[in-house]
Amino acid sequence: MVRKYLYGSPFRTDAVVKEIPTEKTVPAYGEIHTGTGFAYTYRMDESDRVYGLGENVRGINKRGFRYVSDCSDEPHHFEDTASLYAAHNYLIVTGRETFGLFLDSPARMTFDVGFTSVDILTVTCDSANMALYVVDGTDPQDIVHQFRKLIGRSYIPPKFAFGYGQSRWGYKTAEDVREVVRQHRAAGVPLDMVYLDIDYMQDFKDFTVNPHRFPDFAAFVEEMKQSHVRLIPIIDAGVKVEKGYSVYEEGVEKGYFCRKQDGSAFVAEVWPGWVHFPDVLNEQARAWFGEQYQVLLDQGIEGFWNDMNEPAIFKSVEGEQELRAEMRNYLETESAGQVWKIRDMVMHLMNNPKDYARMYHQVQGKMICHRDVHNLYGYYMTRAAGEAFARLVPEKRILLFSRSSYIGMHRYGGIWQGDNLSWWSHLRMNLQMMPSLNMVGILYTGADIGGFGSDTSRDLLLRWLALGVFTPLMRNHSALGTRQQEFYRFEGTEDFRAVIAVRYRLIPYLYSEYMKAALSDTMMFRPLAFVYPEDSVAVETEDQMMIGDEIMIAPVLVQNASGRFVYLPERMKLLRLTGDAPIREEVMEPGVHYVKVALNEVILFIREGRTIPIGASAEYVEALDPSSCRMYGFSGASYVWYDDDGTGKDYENPCHVRTVNMP
Repeated sequence: MVRKYLYGSPFRTDAVVKEIPTEKTVPAYGEIHTGTGFAYTYRMDESDRVYGLGENVRGINKRGFRYVSDCSDEPHHFEDTASLYAAHNYLIVTGRETFGLFLDSPARMTFDVGFTSVDILTVTCDSANMALYVVDGTDPQDIVHQFRKLIGRSYIPPKFAFGYGQSRWGYKTAEDVREVVRQHRAAGVPLDMVYLDIDYMQDFKDFTVNPHRFPDFAAFVEEMKQSHVRLIPIIDAGVKVEKGYSVYEEGVEKGYFCRKQDGSAFVAEVWPGWVHFPDVLNEQARAWFGEQYQVLLDQGIEGFWNDMNEPAIFKSVEGEQELRAEMRNYLETESAGQVWKIRDMVMHLMNNPKDYARMYHQVQGKMICHRDVHNLYGYYMTRAAGEAFARLVPEKRILLFSRSSYIGMHRYGGIWQGDNLSWWSHLRMNLQMMPSLNMVGILYTGADIGGFGSDTSRDLLLRWLALGVFTPLMRNHSALGTRQQEFYRFEGTEDFRAVIAVRYRLIPYLYSEYMKAALSDTMMFRPLAFVYPEDSVAVETEDQMMIGDEIMIAPVLVQNASGRFVYLPERMKLLRLTGDAPIREEVMEPGVHYVKVALNEVILFIREGRTIPIGASAEYVEALDPSSCRMYGFSGASYVWYDDDGTGKDYENPCHVRTVNMP
């Protein structure tokens, strides 16, 4: 059962799609205090566990730390980082009492989950305007299911989006992209997508293509499609201030950019230099911005990734003026202590809260301070695109994912887990974010494999690929100035083919499980604690994961390891997959086992009484042959297999589902 409580005058986020009557009573769990702001307090038992909060640091059980919903550009995130790129204000408490909470407010919010006081969960927000949803259920999976019904169906990408994608900030020309494709096809390493970062644009202007670097872009897009590769360009939030640039001039003419409180233009700096931000919270401006994607759709593009949409700000006009004044004062007075103030001003020039307070939106005729709705911007930018695609190409699935998000965006696209680093700890974080993101409806997700920043190592990249084999978004992405991390930059390229090929062998199962999770409002990735709640070891195991109802994964997450310890809550069958080589199988009894895992293999465990389809690999998704699949697992088991053409939207046609039995 879902109950809704209103406090003050909440901003309508459209996160919830199901109408729920407002309760006149007080919530059954915890206490609410309103005055200068909003506060929720709940006293936890010692054994209570807390799950959720979507994209965030630390483990799956969020107890013991403080988290802040405040969409932030934080590429160098550490274990003590409180805010990342998204705001997902949903959690589940399970133990003495089991319930879910969704606090629907786009303002900055703090979740103190037993950090200040070990037995107290406190949620605070400076804004007293809040919609609170309380979900009762029998267990966490039931609560997630009810919540997902409340917020609407998850985004469904085209099937090619389950292939392997290669990306790098630094593919500057068409020839750079051709080289990536040549290397993959020559080595027989599967590839379906190459991503274009900001270098493909003309002067970093959205919806433009540099004609010198990518001459006759439409022909190049078609050339790549002939090689069975889709180009996926980036779209940034900031629109360059430049006379003669049609997007800028039309946006100014129609009043579709964010302003300052006095009505003048809000100007900030990002990659193109000085920019305006589209007012995507304004319904008319959102529709207008979404229409801009047409220019790339017309050139054959079938997918996009939205970036810099927290929104990230390098500096504002006002911020630059304040810094210059302080530096002049320092040089004139020669006060030694001033240098520290200047250092702090420089450090906080980017993404300064003062800039967000200067920025305003027009929403239904009212001026709304961006600071009060900050967490919605990335969601609404991606909503603009998703709504436009529904109008422009209504029968076709378009790949779409974003860096920043809020609950509700899951209906329009997926996310990647933000800019990360080539650290083993970020590999582990990739795994542990998966179920939390599924809880809030985000199914199409994954991290930058190998790490975006810093220099990856060969074993880190191979181990990360072995995890990425299972995540719906499987993309190798790295930053300009870091070690180039395409597979062909390393020795022993056959090992990379062996791992990436496994992804294609598993697509029949992974796509089926994704579609079932999307269509039935369930989780694709689940913690062991959700499946084995009475098993105390399983409950505390957070470096293994269940996928669907059939398999468990246990990736290697540490450097120089020849294997890892794996806990089996029940009898399972271990499968070892290496490229197209015959699959090795071994039945293992419950308990703790040390399992050797070579760098060129992927392991998975099939639960007793289950079976899954595994097929032959292919160089791209469209070449996969369903007839090559055979069932692996336990004799006598059956599998409900979902499959469709991967492009249309006739999702619930019964012909897409069949039951397959294993002899």
